[in-house]
Amino acid sequence: MEMIGYARVSTSEQNLDLQLAALQAAGCSRVHTDQGISGADFERPGLAATLDELCPDDTLVVWRLDRLGRSLIDLIRLVTDLGARQVEFRSLSEAIDTSSSGGRLLFHLLAAMAEFERSLISERTKAGMAAARARGCRIGRRPAMTQRQEARLAIEHGTTSIEAVATQYGIHPRTVLRTLKGSRHEDAVG
Repeated sequence: MEMIGYARVSTSEQNLDLQLAALQAAGCSRVHTDQGISGADFERPGLAATLDELCPDDTLVVWRLDRLGRSLIDLIRLVTDLGARQVEFRSLSEAIDTSSSGGRLLFHLLAAMAEFERSLISERTKAGMAAARARGCRIGRRPAMTQRQEARLAIEHGTTSIEAVATQYGIHPRTVLRTLKGSRHEDAVG
């Protein structure tokens, strides 16, 4: 049963000293670090080493929740995964400790708020899409076949250039040429 710490700073100019001192004072036997890596990036070598090292009955300790990650949803997923591995979690600044009933309660409240936030985002997105459709806006990409036909007709009629079509659709001119060759081949076969 060990307490293993994790510390992170976002830029190489920032200093880990405050976090390291707090983690050592909390009793961490080892501390892994990441320096100059954003919390939004879950591909962090120090965090990966920490997670690999944790065994059942160990505790992952961080100075603050935001050192582990920026997204509440990702934090909750990570702590839930730790719980499934029988690893406890402790955040020193927020006083979250999943080894206590109060800490588990606080964590579950955070999880419920994250779920609520996800559902609100989904509802707002659906409402925004419905409003856009009601205004006559098209949602999503145009079907590829329609784009191909429009591009081919515009180029064949001389109303636009290959470069203009590429710019319009946000693709490279060679992609337009390949698409045109493919659609001519389909027309010849069909």
